[in-house]
Amino acid sequence: MLEDWLGPKAAALEARGLTRRLRPRAADDNLIDLAGNDYLGLSRDPRVVAAAAEALQVWGTGSTASRLVSGTTSLHEELESALASYTDHESGLVFSSGYLANLGVVTALGGPGTLLLSDEHVHASLVDACRLSRSRVEVFPHNDVDAVEKLLAERNEPHAVVMTESVFSVLSDSSPLAALADTAATHDAVLLVDEAHGLGVTGGGHGSVHAAGLAGADHVVVTMTLSKAMASQGGVVLGPALLREHLINRSRSFIYDTGLNPAACAAALAALRVLQAEPARPAAIHAAAARLASACGVPPASGPVISVPMPGPRETVHAAQLCLDAGIRVGSFRPPSTPDGISRLRLTANAGLTPEDLNRACSVVFDAIGRAS
Repeated sequence: MLEDWLGPKAAALEARGLTRRLRPRAADDNLIDLAGNDYLGLSRDPRVVAAAAEALQVWGTGSTASRLVSGTTSLHEELESALASYTDHESGLVFSSGYLANLGVVTALGGPGTLLLSDEHVHASLVDACRLSRSRVEVFPHNDVDAVEKLLAERNEPHAVVMTESVFSVLSDSSPLAALADTAATHDAVLLVDEAHGLGVTGGGHGSVHAAGLAGADHVVVTMTLSKAMASQGGVVLGPALLREHLINRSRSFIYDTGLNPAACAAALAALRVLQAEPARPAAIHAAAARLASACGVPPASGPVISVPMPGPRETVHAAQLCLDAGIRVGSFRPPSTPDGISRLRLTANAGLTPEDLNRACSVVFDAIGRAS
């Protein structure tokens, strides 16, 4: 039965060059990694690893239950307070992943009576959250503040949430946060900003919302993942304390999910402390990103991602394989992961790249693009 059902779907993907496959990596593969999201270069930092190992010894391998039963430890609350303080928000609530944080906050704010306005380039987690919300959803053209203004002015719902990313994950361009926040405030709406690629990177590490002077505003909500710059796993929602209490009581992906494991909390806390002690790390990310963008012949990005358009999906996969064969791991993004349908090589800069790494990577990637195109 499954062969008849799924076989034609798999064949159709293969014919279009869109089949995805898992590629396990070895712990000691010695590749220069331009595909992962370890933006601050801390996933193997001895201080971060030691903090996670100590938490394993103290707390065990898991949180053992949902946060509302016995899954909340002192590490969870310490991490929430530290992240809120660093980003200048009143409070935070940690989820088991960034995906669940986005699902949790949107569905808890959504429902009948709430209009959700979503930038057409937002992450799949926000798209899925909209689908689950039971709200009316309007998708507005990418970064189009005038479209948001019009949709808010014409709405019938008493509540509205405008959703965007501070730095978009594929094109690595920035959202017009100040204009969106002003528009949302004018129309008594909430602005929800996904800072997955902002925390530890933009605003000196504090994120783009902080840099825009919007942190702590009573109509601004921020979500972040801990799996990128924080070198761990999990997600967090930051905003007013009243929102935190609402999520504890209304967010299904918080209430019914096992709490984030304590070792991940400890690792994220340690990464945050390293960032605070070594505030030059975000600048190193941007320097590496600018160097890679120049080598690839694309404009410099707002964030850590360098997005290189390719002629098609097969050329993208071929270029990525050429890089891999030469010791450089890069991402190959193809539809539907690309919001505009254009296949791309996706390179991610990180603060741990040495000058020698960058020289080698620039040479290899430039050559691979030319050979594959």
